[in-house]
Amino acid sequence: MKINILQKGFNFSQDGPGNRLVYHLQGCNLHCPWCSNPESMAFEGGTETEISDLVNEAVKAQLMFFDGGGVTFTGGEPTVQLNALKEVLINLKENGINTAIETNGTNPRLPELFEYIDYLIMDFKHHNSDNLKEFTGIGNETIIKNIAAACENGKNPLLRIPIIHGFNSGAEDAENFSEILKNYKEKLRIEILRYHEYGKDKWKQNNMEYTMENAFVDDEEFENFCDILKSNGFTLIKT
Repeated sequence: MKINILQKGFNFSQDGPGNRLVYHLQGCNLHCPWCSNPESMAFEGGTETEISDLVNEAVKAQLMFFDGGGVTFTGGEPTVQLNALKEVLINLKENGINTAIETNGTNPRLPELFEYIDYLIMDFKHHNSDNLKEFTGIGNETIIKNIAAACENGKNPLLRIPIIHGFNSGAEDAENFSEILKNYKEKLRIEILRYHEYGKDKWKQNNMEYTMENAFVDDEEFENFCDILKSNGFTLIKT
């Protein structure tokens, strides 16, 4: 079995604990107009790699996994290659390697991976399913189910909420996020990510139109959003 990789490299602390070998997998089922890796959206492209070669590469790199590091799979969206991803995770765990994935949470089969994941990072982009579908192509029903399943299975996920002015960054938005997540505040942590344009040039390079305008979140709006979540009992972290 093969897995399709866009790019790979080491990163410290931002893609899970410690120093990690991060594989960006090719393909994504969402089309977020603010995506910083638009080249990862297409299902074509990337480099098809034998799973055994990836595992051997990770095993040889173990001396680099300091401070609790390991291997992280991100995207694109790694679960669009779920069968291959599952096989890789099983093999990495058999070799004693710490595993993490960063996912948009839309795959209903995500819970199949829980027993092979040491660290789970999930996006939760919008509390309103219709709004999320309008911007990205898919609603949030499965995402919410997978957040609940992760908490109930002891995965203690890190939820990342990318806040974007005019999309999900208001006080009412923060209250709505809090309401949906209130039953799991003791079992998850949240990281708030402010909108940026780091991927804007990539859209042009890939002959894609970048449509985001007036999306930056100012300090007051950001702090107010965070304060509402904290006042509702949620733990916020920064990686």
